[in-house]
Amino acid sequence: MPDVSVLVTAAHEPDSIAGVLGPLSRQLPAAQLLVICPDEPTAQAALAFERVQVLRDEGRGKPAALNLGLSHTTGEIVILTDGDVRIDENAAEPLINPFEENDVGAVSGRPISVSPRDTMLGFWSHLLTDAGAHTERANRAATNDFFVCSGYLYAFRSGLVDRIPEDALAEDAVISHMIGQGGFRIAYAPEARVYVHYPATYRDWLKQKVRSAGGYAQPIIAQSPLRMRSFRHEVLHGTARALRYATSLRELLWVLLLFAARLHLWALIMWRVRVRRLPLATLWQRVESTKVYR
Repeated sequence: MPDVSVLVTAAHEPDSIAGVLGPLSRQLPAAQLLVICPDEPTAQAALAFERVQVLRDEGRGKPAALNLGLSHTTGEIVILTDGDVRIDENAAEPLINPFEENDVGAVSGRPISVSPRDTMLGFWSHLLTDAGAHTERANRAATNDFFVCSGYLYAFRSGLVDRIPEDALAEDAVISHMIGQGGFRIAYAPEARVYVHYPATYRDWLKQKVRSAGGYAQPIIAQSPLRMRSFRHEVLHGTARALRYATSLRELLWVLLLFAARLHLWALIMWRVRVRRLPLATLWQRVESTKVYR
C-alpha cells in the first residue's frame, strides 16, 4: 500500500470526529493523520487518537484550512474528509486501490444518507445521493467521463493539487476540475462508503446547497472545459430519474416539491453568487441540523 496522508477538516465537532478518526486509524495504521480545526474541544478530541497531528487554522473557511493541511502532507496519496461524518470500516482499501492505474488522479467515495427517508428532507437526501450522485458517478466512471468527487470522502495523488483558491465554495469540485484538466482520470469507489446526516430543515438545506451548487457558478468551474453539474443538466438528466425514484404518492409529491426547491436554489445562486458576488464568509454558513452526534 502506498504512503497515505489523511486530512480531516473540522470545526466545533468534538463529539463526531471519532467517527472519522477511529475507522481510518484502524484501517490505515501507518498513515499520517492530520486534523485541521480552529477550536480547542475538537483538537482535544482528535488528540485522543494516536498518531494524530492537529493543525490549528484561523477560522477563515474550509479552503484556507485545506491549504494549511496540504502544506503538511507527506503521503503519496491524500485522503480528504470531514469531521462530522462516519467512515465505513472497510472504506480505505477500495478508495486507494484504483491508484494502481497510473492515469487515475483522484478517487471518489460514496456518501450514504443516514437521514430518515420518511421525512421530506430525508427523502430528498436519499434521492440526491442514490438516484442522483451515485448513479451519475457510476455511469460516468464506466465510460471514463469526468465527474466531481464527493467532498465527504475522496483521495488524490500528492502533488496534483498543492493549493486552492480561498474563496472556493465547492472545494471538492475545484480539486476535481484541477485534476481533470491536468489530464488525469477520476475513478469511483462505491464500496468506500461514508455515512452522512443531511439537513433536516429547508433553511439548512438551502444554506448547504447554495454553497455547494453555488460553487459551480464561480469562474474557476464555470469557465472549465469539463462539465458535470448545471441547471440545464439537472433538467435534462435528473427529472425522469427523480420521478422513478418515488415509491408512493407521498414521495412523488416530495419529488415535485424538490423540483420547485431546485428552482428556488438556482435563483438564489444566480442572485447571490453571480450578481451580488457575495464573499465566502457570507455564503458559507454552518448547518446545525447535520451535526447529529453518534
